[in-house]
Amino acid sequence: MSEIKTVSESFMALCEEYRRHNGFDPSDYQTYGVKRGLRNPDGTGVMAGLTNICNVHGFMIADGVRVPDEGKLTYRGIDVNDIINACVSENRFGFEETAWLLLFGSLPTEKQLESFKNLLAENRELPDNFVEDMIMKSPSKDIMNKLARSVLSLYSYDDNPDDTSLENTMRQSVRLIACLPTIMTYAYQVKKRAFDRDSMFFHPIDPAMSTSQSILRALRPDTRFTDNEAKLLDLCMILHAEHGGGNNSTFTTRVLSSSGTDTYSAISAAIGSLKGPRHGGANLRVRSMMNELKETVRDYKDEDAIYNFLSAVVRKEAGDGSGLIYGFGHAIYTLSDPRAVILKRAAEKTACEKNMTDEYELYKTVEKLTPRVFAEVKKNKKVICPNVDFYSGFVYDMLGIPSDLFTPLFAVSRIAGWCAHRTEEAVYGGRIIRPAYRSMVGSRAYVPIAERMPKQE
Repeated sequence: MSEIKTVSESFMALCEEYRRHNGFDPSDYQTYGVKRGLRNPDGTGVMAGLTNICNVHGFMIADGVRVPDEGKLTYRGIDVNDIINACVSENRFGFEETAWLLLFGSLPTEKQLESFKNLLAENRELPDNFVEDMIMKSPSKDIMNKLARSVLSLYSYDDNPDDTSLENTMRQSVRLIACLPTIMTYAYQVKKRAFDRDSMFFHPIDPAMSTSQSILRALRPDTRFTDNEAKLLDLCMILHAEHGGGNNSTFTTRVLSSSGTDTYSAISAAIGSLKGPRHGGANLRVRSMMNELKETVRDYKDEDAIYNFLSAVVRKEAGDGSGLIYGFGHAIYTLSDPRAVILKRAAEKTACEKNMTDEYELYKTVEKLTPRVFAEVKKNKKVICPNVDFYSGFVYDMLGIPSDLFTPLFAVSRIAGWCAHRTEEAVYGGRIIRPAYRSMVGSRAYVPIAERMPKQE
């Protein structure tokens, strides 16, 4: 015990030393025109590049002022609603088609799509001994951590890992899109055995199945799932597949790709970015917040009690102490996030099928009351809407997907977009990304160690 205490006190002393010599006056950012978070004063992102892959629309500029507008998300110029509606009306899976569209820039023919599906199926299996050596021998409590480490490890199993030509980058991209779901499900099973003291099971991969079917088959002990469940997960994956070049994890992919590094390093870094609670990890925070709400408010129809809870969250008296109502607000979307609109509609239908309408109504009430809480408690009248994270965790809950996999599922979907941006940056970027940081330190003399005086307390 004494050793642990000594280590703790030592690091506390180091932290105090750091605080004495670091920090900024917040006004300095404005004084020197620093765009924190690479954002302009009006909240828009700093223009850092060009892309043909995706467009995210959430507002208009009129006379130099941001005007809220309905959100619109397009993949290669095609409205994501049209992609979803086509898959629903034709009763088919769409993630594989979406991945093709993002990678190549066009909708596939039937023959191209069938060939692409077969190629993905061929690449779902992991290299010989990979599961034993890279996943089972070093289990992780956090699946995102294991995804990042495993992707980085695949470098060692590639005979040509550093070639950044279009042909090689495309080969690696297809391989990663195909096998990342397999890594995720294996990592989850091993995590259950190592840390939850539960049984793990590895089912043989069925090459005839779609990506969403393969995931549900791997997660269910009896391998059984309904067609509606698989198509709902497929819908979620389409919505999470891409969101423009400026989101944190995609920009991470492009930054690393601009340096000329290998595909595995770029994608592993993107996974690390997505893990953060300000990015892909937000859906877990939504679930935690909603669980606390359900424990606090027993009557889901009591709007006053729900309002009081949300007010306490904003005042940092409830929730995780951040003052954030997770699942609300977005850097671009104002009136609506199209992904949240689609997920809300799907959640309503599934809630009826799963006898979870009361919980669905609770989510709707939180959506209704949150703008009022922001306006009355925070005195913030900014237009705010639910984002994709608000309903995604609820949908995963209804699918019986464990919370350990909420953010990893985001990753196995978004890798399609990451690889599209990786390829675009590697082939057409042509210049290493290097923004500037202003130094706030003046020149000073080096003091010989014998002349340095200890800091007076």
